[in-house]
Amino acid sequence: MAAQSWLESLRAARKTAVVQDGKRKVHYLFPDGSEMVEEYGISNDQLLVRKWRRQSQLGSQGQWQVEVGETSSGTFGSLEQQLIQENSSNPIFTRKDTKTSFQWRIRNLPYPRKVYSATIDPEQRCCIVRTSNKKYYKRFNIPDMDRCGLPLDGSALSFTHANNTLIITYQKPREILQLEQEVLRELKNVKVAEDGDVECKTQ
Repeated sequence: MAAQSWLESLRAARKTAVVQDGKRKVHYLFPDGSEMVEEYGISNDQLLVRKWRRQSQLGSQGQWQVEVGETSSGTFGSLEQQLIQENSSNPIFTRKDTKTSFQWRIRNLPYPRKVYSATIDPEQRCCIVRTSNKKYYKRFNIPDMDRCGLPLDGSALSFTHANNTLIITYQKPREILQLEQEVLRELKNVKVAEDGDVECKTQ
């Protein structure tokens, strides 16, 4: 089963952890050189951040790609990133999960709720959000479901709209909930470093 295979790859990865600012930060180094960083709330074990960095074909380090959480920006970005910024009124797409669901928020969408639709494309394994006024269209996948080889279920998808924000929710299937509990049990066994930046452990 793909879910078990993913769990085994997590177990086989080299892991380091630190606790900072009320969060447990875990760094994974996989045999192929790719890295994953996760951050969990200490009080509730809620996943707050997951990001990936993969090596290029020439072996150089790529940029961090955020899967869960806000994309960090600001003074620590490159000069190019600081000079070229998206218009603040453009739709902003982020993922912020709950214990029982995958959840995405699209801010700066002022249209009434009736114009939105959220559907599943089972062949392309993605969710599609569109507006009937043709002002917004977005396709996105659920990496957790892809890693576990699970089919997407249209009945698990729903959305709400308030304060110019569209909130899309996909209820986690039983297999994902069980996997997440297994991962949390594994992380309890990872020795926590005294201090330092978890992302620097492999440099």
